Amino acid sequence: MAQHNHQTAPTQFVYVAGIPFAYRRFGKTGGVPLVFNMHFTGTMDHWDPAVTDGFARDREVILFDNTGISSTSGEVPTSIEEMATDAAAFIKALGLAEVDVLGFSLGGLVAQTLAIAEPKLVRRLVLVGTGPRSGEGMASLTPEAQEIFGAAYENPDHLWLRVHFSPSQRSQAAGREFLKRFRLRNEGRDPEVSEKVAPAQIEALVKWGAPRENPYDYLKALAQPTLVVNGGSDVIIYTVNSFILQQNIPNAQLILYPDANHGSLYQYPERFVRHVSMFLEEQGRGA
Repeated sequence: MAQHNHQTAPTQFVYVAGIPFAYRRFGKTGGVPLVFNMHFTGTMDHWDPAVTDGFARDREVILFDNTGISSTSGEVPTSIEEMATDAAAFIKALGLAEVDVLGFSLGGLVAQTLAIAEPKLVRRLVLVGTGPRSGEGMASLTPEAQEIFGAAYENPDHLWLRVHFSPSQRSQAAGREFLKRFRLRNEGRDPEVSEKVAPAQIEALVKWGAPRENPYDYLKALAQPTLVVNGGSDVIIYTVNSFILQQNIPNAQLILYPDANHGSLYQYPERFVRHVSMFLEEQGRGA
């Protein structure tokens, strides 16, 4: 595993309740693996190699497709709770007793739920571009997100320039560099998701974002040290939701990157890897 990287790691499969879960595992073994949970309609190949390979220098990285996504068969769950249950079953099927978990956007909702449900399995938590239940503007896709995802693009990849990066010249330039890295793996790529994925994931997002009484109380049960990261100008899941997470999770810290939209980790990959690595290397669960 150690000799592989984002471009060369083979897609492997592990069976969970009869479903073959697709995953890739690479990097430096021997420590606590870092499991990545992907965003809306994303696959293993939507991760930035600068991020995954950056972490893989010092730790083992595990990418996977959850139920019904790309190379993993089955029906996409229509609730975040079911997605988290499936993610936990996948991790346990690999024979792992303790992991660190990184969740981006929708993957961050799954990661929160997983960490609360499996406190012994999840050591530390990284939440990127995500938000709490009933968060600000989370009862549906934000107006900005609806416009971005509903627009037509001459090059389909250009969707991600608007989803992940701010309109500024500097941010868009970073986005074009991301797109080059995004396509570096040219063999054994994950297929794009089917037309069934977006409706199921939107249904799960709507349930998560629906208004409820005392919506943030559940975060008090999130005992793991947590790092919350976002761009200062996220229009997909509004940046204020990162503040809400940090204020309500008992042991959380917050980093906001400047002139950055939803994909702050892709705009500042080296900085992101450095900051998250520092957090993951802190001693103990309660440090």
